[in-house]
Parts: sequence; C-alpha cells; structure tokens
Amino acid sequence: MVNDKSINDISVIIPTLNRCEFLKRALHSVLKQTLKPREIIVVDNGSTDKTFEMISSSFPSVIYLKQTKKGVSASRNKGILNSKSNWLAFLDSDDVWSHNKLEKQMAFNTKNKNRFRLIHTNEIWYRNGKFLNQLKKHKKSGGDIFKNSLILCCISPSSTLINKEIFNEYGYFDEDLEVCEDYDLWIRITAREEVGYIDEPMLIKHGGHSDQLSKKFWGMDRFRIFSLEKNLKNNWFSIKQKESALEILIKKLEIIVNGANKRGNKEIWEKYNEKLNYWLKF
Repeated sequence: MVNDKSINDISVIIPTLNRCEFLKRALHSVLKQTLKPREIIVVDNGSTDKTFEMISSSFPSVIYLKQTKKGVSASRNKGILNSKSNWLAFLDSDDVWSHNKLEKQMAFNTKNKNRFRLIHTNEIWYRNGKFLNQLKKHKKSGGDIFKNSLILCCISPSSTLINKEIFNEYGYFDEDLEVCEDYDLWIRITAREEVGYIDEPMLIKHGGHSDQLSKKFWGMDRFRIFSLEKNLKNNWFSIKQKESALEILIKKLEIIVNGANKRGNKEIWEKYNEKLNYWLKF
C-alpha cells in the first residue's frame, strides 16, 4: 500500500440508468479495491427498475443521487459537484475495475511527483461475454496525446483518475452532447496538459447490450464535429493545435458529406457541405 496522507482522497462517480444488475457488479469491483475511496456516488439518471431498492438494501454506504433523465454528462457533472474529494474516478455502470486500480493510479501519481492531473489505464474489452481484440487505432498512451485525441476518443472515462481542479479550469462534461461527451472533454484537457498512463489493463469494459449509447446514434463523427467546431470557435487551441484540429475537422466533414451524397440524403449533404465550405476558408 502507498503511504500518503491523501491516499483516500478519492470520490468514485457512477452514472446509471436502468442497469441494476450491471451496477451491482460495478459496485462490487469498487468495494473490493485495495485502496478504499472516501465515497462512492451513484447518480441515477431516472431509472424505473429496482436500482434504488438494490442500493438501499445491498450498498447502504453508497451515496445515491437521482435526477430526471438528462443524460450521462449531466449525471457525471452532478456527481462532480456533489463530491468531497480532490481526486475523482469515474466508472460506467456496465464496466468493472481490477481490484488494485485506484492504488496503482495513486502510486503512479506519487512516483511522478503529482505531475499529471489525469491518469488513465489500459483496458480489456468484452462484447456479449466474448473477449474482443482492440484495433490499432484504439491503442492507449500517455504524455502529449492531443493529436490522437482529435481523431477519436482515446481515453475511457471508466479508466480515469482526475484531479477536480481540471473541471474548474477547463469546464465540465458538455450536456449538449448525447454521446462523445468524453471526446469533447479530452480534447480540451489534452490541449493544455499531458496525461499519465498506466499500461496495465485495469478496466474491463462490457459491451454488446442494447442500451449502449454508441448503438443509438448513426455517424458518431457528427458529435465530434460539433465538439471541434465549438472549441475552434472558442479559441481553445493554440495556433499549432488549431491547424491540427482544423485538418481533422475537414476530414470528418468530407466523410459525412461524401456518405450523404452516395446515399442521396440531401438534407444531411446540404447541412454538412455548408459547414465544410465554411471551414475550408480558414
């Protein structure tokens, strides 16, 4: 165990919606941590199943917050605002941690003399109970990962340990984004600082179930485009970063425009072709 007086200064935040059984598994993985967090906060985004009853009976020490159905960003933000710790660890209700995740991340932080304010880890994927090999584009890394972060989400929220100061400085999860809200946060953070990375699979991601948000929407790049446009217009990036962001934005716009043209979707073509022409002028 790491000997540090701030060792338990961690709040775990778990957003959930109608995932009672998955949530139970996630909570057990937190309670089995070799480094116990100060508090566990479950933010219920309007569940109609037995989530509240399950937590009340089986996990009485867990802080339960409920809100009307506002989405995962609002749930995470509510957890952040109600947390008492300086370090925050996020866990999606269908994911599971290895037993020593928090301990390893805090040890990494101590070893690196508090250099990083965001520390993430490698992960293992399962889909419908079967192991899933990750593609090369999903390879995780640390340090200056801004350019990689522009392409797609290269940090899993469930693998992170984040200093709360980050949210005061760079903003919270964007509640206007139904998906890719993590992508949006990561490009804001990685534009300003390097991130820590532990190359051990300390997160187990379980996918394939019908309520995954990534299955709900077509063209996930539409949401990344929204994020890139917003941050470019807000002058969030340095001059050099702006060039990289603009290059990726144009590529993503071209893909959607060409796809809409092939499918004969005039409405989508017109909307994104207008955006493309706008950004090509920069």
